[in-house]
Amino acid sequence: MKNNELKISKITGILAIYLIIVFSACDIATEPEIEGPTQVEAKQTLGSSNILSRVNDVAKDGNKIFDVTEVQPNPPGGMEGWNKYLQENLVYPAEAKSMGIEGTVIVVFVVNSDGSISDVEVLRGIGGGADEAAVQVVQNSPNWEPAKQKDQVVNSRMRLPVRFKLS
Repeated sequence: MKNNELKISKITGILAIYLIIVFSACDIATEPEIEGPTQVEAKQTLGSSNILSRVNDVAKDGNKIFDVTEVQPNPPGGMEGWNKYLQENLVYPAEAKSMGIEGTVIVVFVVNSDGSISDVEVLRGIGGGADEAAVQVVQNSPNWEPAKQKDQVVNSRMRLPVRFKLS
């Protein structure tokens, strides 16, 4: 009887340790939703496949591109103006419509010190032509109000969500 109780307690202990190891090894982290234009975090790790490692740290004017600035760049008319621009200019690709593709494309781009947009690339895409449509709408956007650092206009890198939703 004692022998059976000892075996059961050993099995229970081993099972408890196993479950603790399994649950502590699980890392459940969801990617946060991006609500609007945000600056790329400077602490991001750059790997060979990471798009940010391929983006130059020097803008077209030869000056540094800031990942974080004191004053962020703003689209014309602020977020309200940006949303209006997207409504008027973003074309939902026929391929994405026919395949029922919807979601959010994240684009990374540089707002230059003159407010122009350059180096637009897809950070996370959804396919079906939506990635290309998102890049095109950002590339064709009017000049932004540039970022500022120490009261000087500077080049800055941004990331921006472009949502595609079927109605």
